[in-house]
Amino acid sequence: MVVVVMLLSILQRAVMVAAWTAAHATFYGGSDASGTMGGACGYGALSNGGYGTNTAALSTALFNGGQMCGACFEIRCDAAKVPQWCLSGSIIITATNFCPPNYALPNDNGGWCNPPLQHFDMSQPAFLRIAQYKAGIVPVKYRRTPCKRSGGIRFTIAGRDYFELVLISNVGGRGDVTAAWIKGSKSAGWERMQRNWGANWQSNSYLNGQTLSFMVTISSGKTLAMYNVAPANWQFGQTFAASQQF
Repeated sequence: MVVVVMLLSILQRAVMVAAWTAAHATFYGGSDASGTMGGACGYGALSNGGYGTNTAALSTALFNGGQMCGACFEIRCDAAKVPQWCLSGSIIITATNFCPPNYALPNDNGGWCNPPLQHFDMSQPAFLRIAQYKAGIVPVKYRRTPCKRSGGIRFTIAGRDYFELVLISNVGGRGDVTAAWIKGSKSAGWERMQRNWGANWQSNSYLNGQTLSFMVTISSGKTLAMYNVAPANWQFGQTFAASQQF
């Protein structure tokens, strides 16, 4: 019985890995991807956040109000539909931005990111890994894939007294954060933060002069507690990296 359960579990994981979903992809941001910096997830300079140029803006159907920020997708051009435009192979990108709908245009002619379409507006360098520039837009197949990050999870603290706005970046594993907590060295316990926008989470406590610890849950359900990430003399605008990673 144990062997059967293990085999079923392995088969289920294999099916999940093998599942591809149809979508479309375009590109933006210029040949150096400079136009992709910043964005609706709040990562700012993507190279500093550990994301580089292999990134994409997601349509409403995929972005999910910012919850998909940091998630990784494997994307390949659908050569069965447009062999003249596709390049072989696939690329892994990180969701770092939102592709807004354009209701003035039809879904099949310019309104590529209108609901309910699943669409990736990729950085130009990433798009050119799977398709030719002249294509402009191509049908693709995509699937979720684990994010492989270098170093630990990063926490950038912005805001002011009684309002800590914490950007959580460089998250491995599933990549997308579903819950986050903060704890000062003088706090009685963990305080659950609320998503403010994108990958930014807020606390309304006075935590100045305290060593800060963080706890993060990703969409796979895994939770990681990281203690004493920021020293007691932390300042707003600083970034601190934990030693741990999913």
